Amino acid sequence: MSNVVVTGGYGFIGSHLVTALLERGDSVTIFDFAKNTRDSSIDFDQHPNFRFVQGDVTDLPALEKALTPGVDTVFHLAAVVGVENYMNDPLQVLDVNVIGTRNVLELSQRHGTRVVFASTSEVFGKNPNPPWAEDHDRVLGSTKTARWSYSTSKGMAEHLVFAMHAAHGLPVTVVRYFNVYGPRQNPIFVVSQTVHRILNGRQPLLYDSGDQTRCFTYVDDAVAGTLLAADSDAAIGEAFNVGSMVETTMREAVDLAIKIASVDGVSSAEPVDTAARFGARYEDIPRRIPDSTKAQRELGWRLKVDVEEGIRRTIEWARANPWYLKQPAGDGKG
Repeated sequence: MSNVVVTGGYGFIGSHLVTALLERGDSVTIFDFAKNTRDSSIDFDQHPNFRFVQGDVTDLPALEKALTPGVDTVFHLAAVVGVENYMNDPLQVLDVNVIGTRNVLELSQRHGTRVVFASTSEVFGKNPNPPWAEDHDRVLGSTKTARWSYSTSKGMAEHLVFAMHAAHGLPVTVVRYFNVYGPRQNPIFVVSQTVHRILNGRQPLLYDSGDQTRCFTYVDDAVAGTLLAADSDAAIGEAFNVGSMVETTMREAVDLAIKIASVDGVSSAEPVDTAARFGARYEDIPRRIPDSTKAQRELGWRLKVDVEEGIRRTIEWARANPWYLKQPAGDGKG
């Protein structure tokens, strides 16, 4: 049994990771700014090996109450995500993602704790030559375009992670997620927003041509890759892309959700012009494809849930959780 901390453990990926950690017998502390009290499937308080510490990762004294001596591994997932947040409050994105990571690293160095840092495909920006391997170039737009604040913050956080490893020998691993989706995801992302709108009898949104592609990765597969990275000594000091390598257009994903959900009155998508809606604050990425062969080769990670099965599972879960369908949905870009 390991003693672990998960920052952002009540978030989307974090809550699935905590479930997996508890199921395998670890002692888990969630550090998050609030509990998720709506979803009964994550009532972690009933588990004897669970502890919750409330706080913000930018608050070092609060974090010290969770990340204490004796913690074997910290999974640092706490972050501000979502295109709406990038554009509406880029300062918060930068503060939480950079300062929070610095705090986690400082305490981990103090206590000799291994760090698994959750990063993102966004670090590659708009590199025009996918699929992207872990060491491929980052290509970003203007700093006046708020859309790039998230990529910049996660890139800076990765620099901090690897700098602590180089300077102090801190055992660190970076996992980069590619368009993770599934149950519990805030309906402000592509798949979750599409499912949310369809099951509420509304047309899903389709941005611009719908030809933009993503490699959608079901949350269980992302969690599996994270655990494999955390358990591998060979992963120390390394980064791993954790994502499907199957390219799917936005139109294909939306059409698939419409077909699987089969809701009366919802048979097509509503077109959206991003230039008219968002202006210069937003810049889209036409293709986002990982080269995940390093994770396959060195960690033994394999994608097990294809996009059709993943969307089906997501729809089934949403239908079984009416509270989820009652919350507002966002613009669904990602």
